[in-house]
Amino acid sequence: MRSKFGLGSRADVEKGANVENAPYETNSNDTLPSDNYNDNVSDGAVPGESFEYGNSMYAKIQRIAGKFNVEQRGIERVPESERTDTSYFNIGSMWLAANMVVSSFAIGVLGKSLFGLGAVDAFLVCLFFNLLGVLTVCFFSCFGPVFGLRQMVLSRFWFGWYPVKFIAILNVLACVGWSAANAIVGAQLLNAVNGTVPGFAGILIITFCTLFITFAGYKVVHAYEYWSWIPTCIVFIIVLGTFAHSGDFIDIPMKAGTSELGSCLSFGSTVYGFATGWTSYAADYTVYQPADRSRRKVFASTWAGLIFPLIFTEFLGIAIFTATDLNGGDNKYAAGYATSGNGGLIGAVLEPLGGFGKFCLVILALSIIANNCPNIYSVSLTLQVLSRYTQRVPRFIWTFLASCVSLAIAIPGYSHFETVLENFMNFIAYWLAIYSGIAAADHFVFKRGFSGYRPEIYDKRDKLPLGISAAIAFCFGVAGMVTGMSQTWWVGPIAKHAGALPSGGDIGFELGFAFSFTMYCVLRPFELHFFGR
Repeated sequence: MRSKFGLGSRADVEKGANVENAPYETNSNDTLPSDNYNDNVSDGAVPGESFEYGNSMYAKIQRIAGKFNVEQRGIERVPESERTDTSYFNIGSMWLAANMVVSSFAIGVLGKSLFGLGAVDAFLVCLFFNLLGVLTVCFFSCFGPVFGLRQMVLSRFWFGWYPVKFIAILNVLACVGWSAANAIVGAQLLNAVNGTVPGFAGILIITFCTLFITFAGYKVVHAYEYWSWIPTCIVFIIVLGTFAHSGDFIDIPMKAGTSELGSCLSFGSTVYGFATGWTSYAADYTVYQPADRSRRKVFASTWAGLIFPLIFTEFLGIAIFTATDLNGGDNKYAAGYATSGNGGLIGAVLEPLGGFGKFCLVILALSIIANNCPNIYSVSLTLQVLSRYTQRVPRFIWTFLASCVSLAIAIPGYSHFETVLENFMNFIAYWLAIYSGIAAADHFVFKRGFSGYRPEIYDKRDKLPLGISAAIAFCFGVAGMVTGMSQTWWVGPIAKHAGALPSGGDIGFELGFAFSFTMYCVLRPFELHFFGR
């Protein structure tokens, strides 16, 4: 059989110490590779060549995909013999490219445009909430090499077979929402280059380019991200140098009192939401790493790939937006932002460079592709977790359908980007904080580390936790979130005391994490006592 993405041969599988020879024959059109092999291979791993075997429609589609070297594996566990991605830089560059983008720049802009912060206070909030937000992404990235399982599949060990489907739905909404919001940013940049380019055209370009890469799968996504950050980084350095030379930075002073507290907490929630947004699919990009990878090095590679582009681009956004206050707001920066959003703001900085400045804007617009690749790739895997029926749809078909949905959301949302972005950042921060609270409680308190898992049962609903304690803890996390959130449509009672009225300060993700972690620790012993799993 063909060897793709490090897939081993049938002989390699049969030589494994804990492997029985599994039948390669099936007459059922509804049978998946995992149905054939999980009961015969002790570790639950599914050999890659099995995806093409049989006469079912699923196998026929997979054979066609194989001819074009499209990744065929979905959420099935990766055998150790197929984990051939041994580069730590492959891990870091994945997140370096995904965050060295104009979307990260846009987060920094929100510090003043939405929350009215000065320069120094916005810098400090950005620094500390990013340091906090990336921790869970780094932590869950370590699970991929150890278990060879995707992030949403790993979630079954904490939430159980059925409750994890709700988590998967939230992740689908987050992935598609991120993709749409990012495409809008890219379209704004293209509009700033040429005002005759309508928003929908820019969104179409970014969406189809992203689809082309993610359709091919893990290997192509990593290869693209490995290099794509370089031209974007160069352009951002040019933006920094040009703006510094202009001398238009304004050191807007910090405010004080409860109003400042509320603004810092609310902006921090948005920064945290962006940084932690990769948490729910972190392990998806390390599953082809060998099991003997150093967890410290995986953690460090992920951390470096995340923190440096986030800090650099968001700081740049904060600094440049201060220039909109020049001459009482009557300047090219304010005019550019009013006309084309973040694209117009960067365009105003690069205006002295003429045609080369416009070329730089095009590069930044296309950088959105690197940011959207993880979203669209992972949403296809998440959809396979929902049921046996969705798992029967190959990953690359879900990739195509998710791209279409993202496109349908982005085009009408083009004219309302700033509000959409803020709402999505906070939404992601809230639910991922609750998710992380439950996962951390189970991992550290009850499983006591990686040795407490039985990865071979990842696809056996009768052996996984029932998820009762996780479901109840999640509800308590939502209660904490509601009492601590501060949005235009709702201000929680605790949030009112975290800042000046009427908006208060947003502490929804902090309370969501604390409530879910605590309640899971209280409830899980009872679930283990009465049900034994």
